[in-house]
Amino acid sequence: MKPVSKAAAAERIAKLKSLINDYRYHYHVLDESTMSEAAADSLKHELSQLEAQFPELLTPDSPTQRVAGQALDKFVKVAHQVPMLSLNDVFDHQELEAWSERVSKMLGSRARDLQYFADIKMDGLACALIYEDGELVTAVTRGDGRVGEDVTMNIRTIENVPLRLRAAKGFELFQKGRTEIRGEIVMYKSDFDALNVQRRAAGEAAFANPRNLAAGTIRQLDPKLVAARPLHFHAYDVLRTTPTDVPTYRYAYDAMRALGVTANTQATVLKDVSAVAAFADSWETKRHDLKFNTDGLVVKLNDRALYAELGVVGKTPRAAVAFKYPAEEATTIVKDIVISIGRTGAATPVAVFDPVQVAGTTVQHASLHNADEIERKDIRVGDTVVIYKAGDIIPQVNKVLVELRPNRTKRFHYETELKRQYPELEFIRPDGEAVYRVKGASGPLLLKKALEHFTSKGALDIDGMGEKNAVALVDSGLVKDIADIYELTYEQVVALDRFADLSARNLLAAIVDKKQPPLARFLYGLGIRHVGAQTAIDLANTFKNLDNLGTATYQEFKDVNGIGETVAESLIAWFTDDDNQALLAKFRRLGVWPEDVKHVGGPLSGKSFVITGSLETMGRDLAAEKIRSLGGTFQSSVGKDTTYLVAGANVGASKLDKARKLGTEVIDEETLLKML
Repeated sequence: MKPVSKAAAAERIAKLKSLINDYRYHYHVLDESTMSEAAADSLKHELSQLEAQFPELLTPDSPTQRVAGQALDKFVKVAHQVPMLSLNDVFDHQELEAWSERVSKMLGSRARDLQYFADIKMDGLACALIYEDGELVTAVTRGDGRVGEDVTMNIRTIENVPLRLRAAKGFELFQKGRTEIRGEIVMYKSDFDALNVQRRAAGEAAFANPRNLAAGTIRQLDPKLVAARPLHFHAYDVLRTTPTDVPTYRYAYDAMRALGVTANTQATVLKDVSAVAAFADSWETKRHDLKFNTDGLVVKLNDRALYAELGVVGKTPRAAVAFKYPAEEATTIVKDIVISIGRTGAATPVAVFDPVQVAGTTVQHASLHNADEIERKDIRVGDTVVIYKAGDIIPQVNKVLVELRPNRTKRFHYETELKRQYPELEFIRPDGEAVYRVKGASGPLLLKKALEHFTSKGALDIDGMGEKNAVALVDSGLVKDIADIYELTYEQVVALDRFADLSARNLLAAIVDKKQPPLARFLYGLGIRHVGAQTAIDLANTFKNLDNLGTATYQEFKDVNGIGETVAESLIAWFTDDDNQALLAKFRRLGVWPEDVKHVGGPLSGKSFVITGSLETMGRDLAAEKIRSLGGTFQSSVGKDTTYLVAGANVGASKLDKARKLGTEVIDEETLLKML
């Protein structure tokens, strides 16, 4: 680049920023291109060179500043000035009309000229973008509606999010003061499919659906990882400190598009509820051609003053509803029925299917609720069933196609299956209940054992917990599930008999220190039946992150070396259980999530060890941990695939004899230490 003066550079930078932002506006908002992508990249490159030459001319709203800063340690909580509320659902024309009648009755004579505003309901992650004097300063997730997380650095990487609002004639007021733009972070279906093609080609597990991937991506602590995935922001509302600045939703959409923000072009004003119903019908089939997934429409009063006047009931506004389309249906074959034991001791049956697409996502298992439900529908292994997604979210079995039932199928006998799948446990069905439960195991008893295991040395290794403290925390009512330990406060803990000032502070510090544990430790700590420490390592190394594990199929689990039908069934049952899904969601909300596995292997990779007798320099658990940390496999007994038998003091003859018969090399403790 030729040398230029600072004044000339400033003039050129201003023109480049204007032209690049104009290109972005036409491309992302108007869906038209003013130049090729290569030409736009060339302009960005020139701009970055000038800013490097004159760093004092670099501004936060420059198109070159989309990937900003280093990875975060955690996300900061931010309270919404105006709550991000959820909407009541309506499922047909009759419910839509009933809602309209309630609204009209409340407004009286003013409902005569009522207009409605309808838009496609996007299946993404809700987010609020906050601009001060036209410049993006903060981006906050919806969270619980009142408090979200600051994800500004990640949102800045999304190409169609303007870092500065576009100056537009007639909308000058948005260049001053606070402007909050709300919308959804979505991943387009085509981009999602392309990513999964790449992952399958690389031997990696496919992502489950665009919505989960978009949400998981935004919650990455490293903005560079977010920038690598194609996300889009689609706005649906704009808020100002002075509400009269935005009189109608039609004006809001016009303003957002003029300001350079992407808003759905399908959105429209409708004169009456009949027109709303017709609009809904017109999109029931066409919605599948949209770039993003959707399960319905959002319908609200166009007049925002009337909208505000009608107020809120509970957590939902009176003046808006979500019109949901009927759940899509599909047929598939029941491969197995496994029984999951929840944290309360409840035994819940889960149907495992051949994977099938329903409402835009892959469904491979569904809760069958209880023994009575299986009996009522007469669901059998091998049956072809009709499944649907209730509210386009939860898979359900609608009915069995008896005409396609194979010969010689057997009715599912619940008590027989409980004995087969859990031979070491006893179950009872309390009078008046539909659910079988583990005999003699109350919810608190199971929770105490679960908490002790989760915090144990082999799992998260939270120093200062132990059995007695776990019991004290559960008995006090402070811990109702294992995620609750991350919400404990100093005042709560120090008030318990077992704790003084220092022990309370040490325990809380140890808990906070384990908010991003290794995936294998977290997985083992969850206490999934048949998943020991080595199996957890094998799963972590194969699937790399917890989201991949949670969406893996029965066959994908079975394909992991060393995992058979029993473990695969247990994993499917655990990840399908509603309580467990709620627990994982709570962990994520609290900022507790295991680290992705980035590197697999080590100097002991491919080698497996069994230890017999006692070691002088370390305990067996520590030796096992060191072996695993170097990529080796630790086994409890000698098998055909055992590489070394480590013989310590006081060795029993049986393992040595078996090692000799199988040709396993026997080494002493000194040799092991050299390997470690």
